[in-house]
Amino acid sequence: MTLSRRDFVATMAAVPLAAAQKRKEDKAMADSAANIVELRQYTLRGGQRDTLIRLFERAFVAPQAAARAPVLGTYRDIDDPDRFVWLRGFEGMVERGTALRTFYGGSVWRAHRDAANATMIDSDNVLLLRRRSGSAAALAAPALVTATIHYLGSTAPEAFARFFEDHLAPLLVADGARPVWTLESETGPNSFPPLPVREGEPVLVWFAAWRTRSDLDRFERRWASRSGWRDSASVDLLPALMRKPERIRLVPASA
Repeated sequence: MTLSRRDFVATMAAVPLAAAQKRKEDKAMADSAANIVELRQYTLRGGQRDTLIRLFERAFVAPQAAARAPVLGTYRDIDDPDRFVWLRGFEGMVERGTALRTFYGGSVWRAHRDAANATMIDSDNVLLLRRRSGSAAALAAPALVTATIHYLGSTAPEAFARFFEDHLAPLLVADGARPVWTLESETGPNSFPPLPVREGEPVLVWFAAWRTRSDLDRFERRWASRSGWRDSASVDLLPALMRKPERIRLVPASA
């Protein structure tokens, strides 16, 4: 059957619309599978970051999504040329164990693991987190992303989370940062022991998205000069305030 010109044009116009719908559905699926999140920071051998990124994007993203372990973001650390940072999400801890057994027991990982491991010095810097508020979708297309890690020590996680939400977050917003995704430590046992995670280090992690480097620089100047933000903290919060928060500055790997 021969298509009329009108039908041909309509069919061709539907192709990008279908692709856009598929991307939208993939993002929605990834966000719904981001109740449990791994924040993975890899230390690489010199000059190997782009090699790993090319391999990762070509070989590992789609199979992990198929195993219900979608990759939520891949990034270059802008302050260290030998650091690769990425995020992986799961619906829950039981689902995490199932998904990782599927992926790491599969043919794709077996075919490429030696090449991937050859780029790395260390891959065990992994925080296992649970979503508290916000959405991974907010990190879909910014020019820059920051992940700020508060180490809580012996402070009760819920107490610090309330301090963050009620007191600290409004100050961050006033200085130009908007936390779009907040996560806290997952305290359950590692559901896939072959992959180590950092245990016994309770944290609260918040992400912000930035349109330009200038926006981030402006916030960092303002925040560096802000005095007294700890003054209203109660005594039980002091262990969480002893260690300076760690901020990781990231650019999407595809940029």
